[in-house]
Amino acid sequence: MIPLSEALTRLLAAVQPLAADETVPTLAARGRVLARTQTAPIAVPSADNSAMDGYAVRMADAGLERPVLQRIPAGQWPAALPAGGVARIFTGASLPQGAEAVVMQEQCSTRTDEAGTLWVRLPQELSLGQNIRRAGEDIRPGSEILAAGQRLAPAHLGLAASVGLAELPVRPRVRVALFSTGDELVMPGEPLPPGAIYNSNRFTLRALLEELGCEVQDFGIVPDQLQATKDALARAALAADLVLTSGGVSVGEEDHLKPALESQGQLDLWQIAIKPGKPFAYGQIRREDGSHAHFVGLPGNPVSSFVTFLLLARPLIRRLAGEVELAEPTLHLPAAFEWSRPDPRREEFLRVRLNADGALERFSHQGSGVLSSLAWAQGLVWLAPGQTVQPGQTVRFLPLLLPC
Repeated sequence: MIPLSEALTRLLAAVQPLAADETVPTLAARGRVLARTQTAPIAVPSADNSAMDGYAVRMADAGLERPVLQRIPAGQWPAALPAGGVARIFTGASLPQGAEAVVMQEQCSTRTDEAGTLWVRLPQELSLGQNIRRAGEDIRPGSEILAAGQRLAPAHLGLAASVGLAELPVRPRVRVALFSTGDELVMPGEPLPPGAIYNSNRFTLRALLEELGCEVQDFGIVPDQLQATKDALARAALAADLVLTSGGVSVGEEDHLKPALESQGQLDLWQIAIKPGKPFAYGQIRREDGSHAHFVGLPGNPVSSFVTFLLLARPLIRRLAGEVELAEPTLHLPAAFEWSRPDPRREEFLRVRLNADGALERFSHQGSGVLSSLAWAQGLVWLAPGQTVQPGQTVRFLPLLLPC
């Protein structure tokens, strides 16, 4: 069996990012991978401004009563602060020339004289620059704000918008052709004959692909026939950058993916030292023009399919998409369970979720066919071969979903 780290290294070495890019509106860029590094054309804030609702003042006026001679709402460019007076100012409003501090309105007392002028009594102590956000304090002009190869999350879009970037260059979406093999598979909504099962992997994998921003073309269920499998692979390779399947990569009489792939490209069958999810296939499918599509074959058991997707197919897709940082984010959290019968030869991935105390509890049944464990879980505990677990022990936790 191949260690997971070696399998992942070999897999990523066989894949290069898709070369093209396109420009999309920033509003439509969530989940896309940035093609080129972006720098700020302006400063943020663009001018000194107030962090509070209050009064813009000079330091020399500390402890004195001064008239309000100007009112500055956000979005209005102010005149200089008049001598001997203060300016009523609001959060985000530009600071008038001459102002040295902003005093919170709660720290001042006010009165209105007979002429209707508002007077403000300032605190005895002022700090130079208090409650002022300086120009460029957040972002300086010309500074890098977004790095190429970054998958864009909502905060990234807001950051781009804050410096006026209405469009962003992004990598193309990875085109994935998805199909399942097996005469025993039936779609939900259809009658379930004896010996048949509903095709849950099709729904799980499609949703996982869409979470990664892929363009998914669903080729449905392919019969357990060699020619049908060859035809499906050829059509899928024309339409996609990656062909993804579940089941049918063994060497049984009804498993036709291996000979079909070998007749149209190349295939490596790997036994990965993980549990669940040992069988895994990677290959390439030739197109008529001499180019190729990547092929990934996942095991048929639903949990094995899900876990191998997370550990191997997801990094491959992220690399195709042009992401630079491919390391899966993991946390170290306390366990609220015992694991006393580890596998001595394989890394194990246990379905877990956080309890009210911030510790990880384990689903009771860890079988590779128990899909309900994944619906229940928030992530996987990642154990080394032979690793036992005692309650309170710190373990490695892999979230099921990527942060984006």
